[in-house]
Amino acid sequence: TLASGVGRRDLAVKLHRCRFTRYRFRHACWRVQEALDEQGIAYEVVAAPTFPRGRRTEVLEHTGQHFLPAIELEDGTWWREDSKDMAAAIRAGKLG
Repeated sequence: TLASGVGRRDLAVKLHRCRFTRYRFRHACWRVQEALDEQGIAYEVVAAPTFPRGRRTEVLEHTGQHFLPAIELEDGTWWREDSKDMAAAIRAGKLG
């Protein structure tokens, strides 16, 4: 799924998140997705396996963790922190 906010930035970003897209409040993955939308950053949603978390091999390989959300940037680097910190950084214009 390719999503885009107001188109303020044209970045190739992949948001690795859980499959539970309908939970929008107080949910880690939604918190980061909402911040991307607010900033107008285009992204592709990559739905990671839910359980067992060990099946999140790509996320684990690139972040050293099995937690979501994680962002894969255009240059191939990955970014993973607490979702509140990620959302705050995105809103401050400091993606990654």
